[in-house]
Amino acid sequence: MPDIIDIPSPSRRPRTLLIGVAVVAAIFLGGGRLLSFYVDALWFHSLGFTEIFRKTLVLEWGLFFLFFAATFGLLYGTFLLLRERGRGTGMVRAVLVNGQPLTIDVGRWLKPAVLAFSLFVAWVSGSGMSAEWPTFVRWIYAPHIGSALDPVLGRPLNFYLLTLPAWQLLAGWLTVMAALVLALAVGLHMLRDRGTSIPDFHQDFRFADTQPAQWRGVYGAIAFLLVAFSLRVWLSRFNLLMGEHTIFSGVTYTDAHVDLPGLMLVAIVLLLGAAVATYSAMKRSGVRWVLAAVLPGALLYVAVQITGAAVDTFIVKPNELVKEQPYIRNNIEATRTAYALDSIVVRPFAAGTTVADADAANNQPTLQNIRLWDAQALQDTLRQIQEIRTYYDFPGIDIDRYNLDGHLRQVMLATRELSTEKLPESSRNWINERLIYTHGYGVTMNPVNGFTPEGLPTLLLGNMPVQSTVPSLNVSRPQIYFGEMTNSDVYVKTRQQEFDYPQGQSNSLTSYTGTGGIVLGNWLRRTIIALERGDVAKLPFSDDVAPDSRLLMRRNIQERVLSIAPFLTLDPDPYITVGDDGRLRWILDGFTAADTYPNARHYAMGDTTVNYLRNSVKIAVDAYDGTVTFCVMDETDPILAAYRNVFPGTFQPAAAMPATMRAHLRYTDTLLKLQAHAYGLYHMTDPATFFNREDLWTPATEATMDSQGQRSMQEMQPNYVLMNLPGEKGMEFVNILPFTPSNRNNLIGWIAGRSDGANYGTAVAYNFPKTRLVDGPSQIEARIDQNAQISGQLTLWNQQGSHVHRGNLLVIPTGTALLYAESIYLQADRSPMPELRLVVLALQDRLAYGTTFEAALSSLFNGTESSITQVAAQPSASPANSGTTASAASLTAVVPGPTNRNAEIQQAAQDLAEYQRLTAQGKLGEAGAKLDALKGILNRLAAER
Repeated sequence: MPDIIDIPSPSRRPRTLLIGVAVVAAIFLGGGRLLSFYVDALWFHSLGFTEIFRKTLVLEWGLFFLFFAATFGLLYGTFLLLRERGRGTGMVRAVLVNGQPLTIDVGRWLKPAVLAFSLFVAWVSGSGMSAEWPTFVRWIYAPHIGSALDPVLGRPLNFYLLTLPAWQLLAGWLTVMAALVLALAVGLHMLRDRGTSIPDFHQDFRFADTQPAQWRGVYGAIAFLLVAFSLRVWLSRFNLLMGEHTIFSGVTYTDAHVDLPGLMLVAIVLLLGAAVATYSAMKRSGVRWVLAAVLPGALLYVAVQITGAAVDTFIVKPNELVKEQPYIRNNIEATRTAYALDSIVVRPFAAGTTVADADAANNQPTLQNIRLWDAQALQDTLRQIQEIRTYYDFPGIDIDRYNLDGHLRQVMLATRELSTEKLPESSRNWINERLIYTHGYGVTMNPVNGFTPEGLPTLLLGNMPVQSTVPSLNVSRPQIYFGEMTNSDVYVKTRQQEFDYPQGQSNSLTSYTGTGGIVLGNWLRRTIIALERGDVAKLPFSDDVAPDSRLLMRRNIQERVLSIAPFLTLDPDPYITVGDDGRLRWILDGFTAADTYPNARHYAMGDTTVNYLRNSVKIAVDAYDGTVTFCVMDETDPILAAYRNVFPGTFQPAAAMPATMRAHLRYTDTLLKLQAHAYGLYHMTDPATFFNREDLWTPATEATMDSQGQRSMQEMQPNYVLMNLPGEKGMEFVNILPFTPSNRNNLIGWIAGRSDGANYGTAVAYNFPKTRLVDGPSQIEARIDQNAQISGQLTLWNQQGSHVHRGNLLVIPTGTALLYAESIYLQADRSPMPELRLVVLALQDRLAYGTTFEAALSSLFNGTESSITQVAAQPSASPANSGTTASAASLTAVVPGPTNRNAEIQQAAQDLAEYQRLTAQGKLGEAGAKLDALKGILNRLAAER
C-alpha cells in the first residue's frame, strides 16, 4: 500500500498573522472611509445640509450592518448548526494526486475558511444593499395618502412606485442567501467523514432512505430555498403589469386569465412544498418527501407557461382586438397618467397656407424673436471673439427670455468658464491651478436675431470686465466658481491674489469674499482634508494657505447636486441666469422617475428606461458661492413626497421660490421629448384605433450637416419660442416640437410646453386638419435645395476655400399658419468663425430668402424679389440699445415699405468699398458677390427714377 502523505493543519502562528494582516487592512481601508466621512460632514455643513448627511449616513450604515449581520448569521449560523450535528466524527479525507493518496484534515481547515467566506459575502451583501438606501427610504417613508388602484390587482399606485422595488430587492437577497445556504449544506454533507478511504462520490450523492439523518440539513436548506422561490414567484405577478408587448404594455388577456392566477397557485404550492421539506427534515422521512416538495411547484410552473402559450395562440390571436380591448384601455389610461399626457390640452390649428393666414401685423412679437443664430454657429463665433484668452471656453449656449427696458426679448446666453487644462504647460503648477486660476468670468448675452453689419452677434452682455448695453441689465458677481467645467478643487481666501480677468498687458486680480466652501482651519484639520483630497504633498506645507482659507470642492454643478440628492435624475442641460440682483445662478431640472408604474409603456431616458416621470424639482446653484436651493414644482408626486418625509428641510415649496428664479423657469427638453414620443401613440384613446395604429405620430425629422459636410436626417429637437400661442393673450416662452404621421413627411400637429406664470408645466397640443397636407421640415428642406439660385450659390460657396453651415430649420406657428426659418452661414476653411450669409423663410405656398432677416421678410410678405446678393438697409443703432430697442424697431415693419433711397446709396458706397478691398486681397468670389449686390442696388435706383 503506498505511503499516505498528510497535509498538516494550520498552526496557530499563521492564523494569528492572518488575523493581524486583516486588522491592518481594515484599519487602512476604514481609515480612508473615516477621512471621507469627516470631510463630507464639513462639506454638507458648509451648505446647510447637515441633516441630509446625518440621516443618509444612518440609513447607509444601518442597512449595511443589518444585511451584514443577517447574511453572516445565515451563512455561518448554518455552518455551526450543521457542524454541530457532525461532532465526534472526523473530517479527514483522502484523495488521489498522481496516484499518490493525500490526506487532508478538512475539519481543521473548514472553520476558518467558512468564516472568511461568510465575512466576505456579508460585506458584499451589506455594501450592495446599503447603496440601495433610496429604494428603502421610499418604502419606509412612503406617504400615507390614498392613491388610485390599478384595475387588475387592485393595489394602490404608491405600492408600485414606493413599496414594490424594496420588496423585490429583499426577495432577490433572500433567494441568493437560500441558494448559498443550500450550497453550504450540500458541501458539508459531501465532506462528512468516510474514514481515510477514497470517497465514492456516486454513493455520497445517491439519495436513499438509508441515510436520512445525514440529509436533514440539506432538507432544511431546500425548504428555505422553496420559501424564497415562493416569494419571488408571488412578486413576479406584479412584474406582469410592467410587461412590454408588441401592441401595448401591461397585463394581457393571457396574463389576467392564466399567468396571474397560475403564478399565485405556484407560489402557494411552493410554500406547501417548503412545509413538506421541513417535515422531512424533522421526521427523517426520506428523500421521496423532498421530491414531493419540489416537483409539484416546478411542474405546475411549466404547466402554467404551456397553458399560457396555448391560450395566447388559440384563443387570443384569432380574436386579439376583442380579447385585448379592456387591457389596451388600461394601458392607454395608465401611460397617459404616468407621463401627464392626460393633462395636455388639445386644440385645433388651421395650418393656413397664405401670407394672410400668417397675420404678420398681429404677430409682431413672435416675428421679432425668431431665432436666427444657430447654437453651434454662435458658440464657434463666441470662442473667437469673446474667449479673450486660450484658457477660457464656452461649454454651451442657453436660450432664455428677459425683460429688457420694458421689452420681453428672447436671448442666448453663454458662460465663460476657465479650463486649467488649457493653461500653457509652463503655467501648469499647483499654485496656479489651485490658488490663482480659480474661476471663470462673466457671460455673454445676445438677441436670438441680433447681428452686427459684420455678421457678429449683437452683444447685450460681453467682454471683460462685463459690459452691458442695456441699463436694466447688469452683472454684479461675474466670477464663476461653480459651473459645468469646474471639475477640480481650488483654495480661496489665501495669501495669493486670484486671477480675475485679463486687462491689457496686465491682469486684474481679486480675492474671494463669499461664504462658500470648507474653512481649512488649523494645521491638523488642513492635513486631514489634504489626505482625503489627495493633496497631502502641497496643502499642509503651503505658506499661502491661512486658517481662514477655504476649500471649494465638488464645483461641477451636476456633481454638486447629485452629492446632496442622489435620488434625483438631473436634466443634462443646466442653464445660466442673470438675476435682478446681478448674480449668476444655474438652474437645473430634477426628475423623479420609476419603471414600475403598472400597465404604462416604458421609454428610454438616457441610459435607462422609465414608465413614470415627473419634473418635480427645480434646483438653483449660485455660481459664486455654490449655494444650492431645491424648490418643489409638483406637490402630488408620491416619490418626492417620500424623500420630503425623510429630509423635511431640504425642499422649499414653489411659493417660496425667489421671483428672479421663477422668471426663468422653462419647460425642459427632456420632458417634452419623452412626452412627445408617448403622445404620438397615446393621443389615440380609442382601443380599436390604437390597436390598428391608424393615427400614429412621430416627432418630425430634419436634415443636418456634420463637420465633413455630409447631410443626414435626424429627429428634430424642441425649440424655445417667444410667441403668442393661438387662442391665448400675451407673450409666452414655450418649447415646441412638431409631429409628422408615421413614415410620412408632412406635418400633422405640434406640442407646446408652457413656462410662464400659472401656466408653467402645462402643455398644449395643436392638431392640424386631416383633410390638408402641410409640408414638414424635410419637404421645406427639399424646396430650399431645389431652388436654383440658392442651390447654385451654396455650391459656389462650398468650392472657394469655405464651406456652408446650415442652421436648424425652425417651425414657428404664427397666426394660423406655420412659418419656417433657416439660417445659412459661410465659414472659411482657415477661419472657425461662421458668418451669416442667407436667411430662408417659407410658408406653405411661398419660399423667400435674403441676405438679412429684413430682406427675407420683405420678400415673403411684400412679394419683393428674393436675392442672394440683395442687402437690406440696416438701421443705425447706438451701442447702448443695440439688439433691443433698435432690433425691435428694425423688425416693427414686418411688411416693409418703400425702399429708402439714402440708405440704398449708402449701401451702394459700402458695397463698392468692400468690392475694392476684397479684390485687393484676392478674394475674387466674395468680391463678385459684392459687385452683384452693387449692380442690384443701382438697377433699383434706376428703376425708381
